[in-house]
Amino acid sequence: MNRAVIDPSWDDLKTFLACARTLSFRAAAKKLNLTSSTVVRRIGALEEELGFKLFDRLPNGVQLTREGSRLVASATHLEQGAFDLQRRIETFDPDKRGIVRIAAMEGLGAFWLMPRLIPFQRSNPMMVVDLNATDRLVDVSRMEADVAIQFAEPDNPHVVRRRLASLHVYPYASRRYIELYGVPKTKAQMMDHRLVDKVGSGQDNGTWPNYLGIDDIEGIVGIRTNSSAAHLYAIERGAGIGDLPTFASALAQDLVPIDVGIHHRIDVWLTYHPDARRTPRVATMIDWLISSFDGSKFPWFRDEFIHPSAFVEFDSRHWQDSQAAGYAAAGFSKELP
Repeated sequence: MNRAVIDPSWDDLKTFLACARTLSFRAAAKKLNLTSSTVVRRIGALEEELGFKLFDRLPNGVQLTREGSRLVASATHLEQGAFDLQRRIETFDPDKRGIVRIAAMEGLGAFWLMPRLIPFQRSNPMMVVDLNATDRLVDVSRMEADVAIQFAEPDNPHVVRRRLASLHVYPYASRRYIELYGVPKTKAQMMDHRLVDKVGSGQDNGTWPNYLGIDDIEGIVGIRTNSSAAHLYAIERGAGIGDLPTFASALAQDLVPIDVGIHHRIDVWLTYHPDARRTPRVATMIDWLISSFDGSKFPWFRDEFIHPSAFVEFDSRHWQDSQAAGYAAAGFSKELP
């Protein structure tokens, strides 16, 4: 008697790979935007189809069985083939129609890219721009995004990587805060002020202690948040002194740089799959993103540090997409021209 042909569902295999990478049914469900019960059901169905266990269930997650470990490489090969097929199909459309998915660090995505994406999309009406503003690193080789902007240098040898710009970070306070508490002149005087602290997976959470030369900043932090929008709002509304990209001076009249010898530079990286440029709409987006971080147009992205006071009256003729506005929603009192 011939053995029945094994034909596992591709959805089940994708679920298996997510579980193998996270070693957690719950984390895999979150990654796939599924319920945990759906993940458990799919893994059970795949194990029944294959005739062997893929995972040992543990109190704090799962671990691959020997058979499951052997299956990972083959399933990954199938996954990559599916991605390659999808990229190839998308190159057949000569028009710039369809979705372009950008992943960008939350602050850059919300406060730098989005105001410029609005006029960009108006100029490319057949294109749907999907901006994922997240501090989580995404894998462009697995099509989690078409193009990503991140602070960490990509270490995948199979993707294109380009250093886009330097992001200079500087302490700021609002005029409202300064009227109440004054301006610190030294790092030592900063200890008598309140800090607004930004934390998160894409952040260096030891930045403030390094700035001030202390082990712990507890006791001088007034507000801590993992949201760039909340961080900016708190500083602008007078909650304390916080570090912001220096282009904040070009966007907000109420923010004042605090000169106490603190400055931090962060590399900004662009990454995408080598085949991405074969798709016209993605190639257009890549070129636009590169121009959006051009230091000759936007001096705050140059490698050399320029004091943010130089940007307060920055010539609006040099702004790209200068009709973009909307920063008042985040508490800014000054809009782009």
